[in-house]
Amino acid sequence: MELNSEIFSRDFHLLLAVMYGGILAYALRIARWRWILDHRRIHLFLGVTLVLALLWHVRAQAEPVVALHLLGVTTVTLMFGWAQAIIASGLAMAILTANGRAEWEMFAFNGLINGVIPATLSQLSLLAVRTWLPRNFFIYVLGNGFFTAGLSVVAATLSGGALLVLGGVFSYQEISQVYLPFLPLLFFPEAFLNGWIVTILVCYKPQWIYSFSDEHYLHGK
Repeated sequence: MELNSEIFSRDFHLLLAVMYGGILAYALRIARWRWILDHRRIHLFLGVTLVLALLWHVRAQAEPVVALHLLGVTTVTLMFGWAQAIIASGLAMAILTANGRAEWEMFAFNGLINGVIPATLSQLSLLAVRTWLPRNFFIYVLGNGFFTAGLSVVAATLSGGALLVLGGVFSYQEISQVYLPFLPLLFFPEAFLNGWIVTILVCYKPQWIYSFSDEHYLHGK
């Protein structure tokens, strides 16, 4: 989702910038640069980043100050990992902003909502599924691809809605009437989009998904 920059104060923008800057700096520090800059992966990484930016260009205007769109960050996280997903989403947001589809003043907010929250939830869900559920193909695809992707867009949207309420832009009643009804409309398309992509990649290009291993999820199952 994206919001209009005029609805928040300068201090609030500064706080978000510090938060996002710290998270982005940490992601840049721990990113597996040697792995990602390999000639077999760098083109894939940049191509996925561009596709992410194109996906975010397609949006629905829920309110004059709110635009909603699908994220696709769960797939990026499963393909490259948490830190790389944070970097890719930041680059995608930079492309979006440079094209005039978002405001530079809202870059930190959009980076947190569209990148950090879904990537973090996707990574935590991956760890939880690995820890508590049997490792097989269907659990990987359904748990990490479909269900987690749907939850990630709901979490991102709820986070944005909470900030609107806390910032006094909307009341809880207004949010519940004109904003929250969009959640089911976002959950299922996001779940199916990511789930289908992950399924296709696991079947035909498993080497493109760092979080998937034939040995762990297929052999002996």
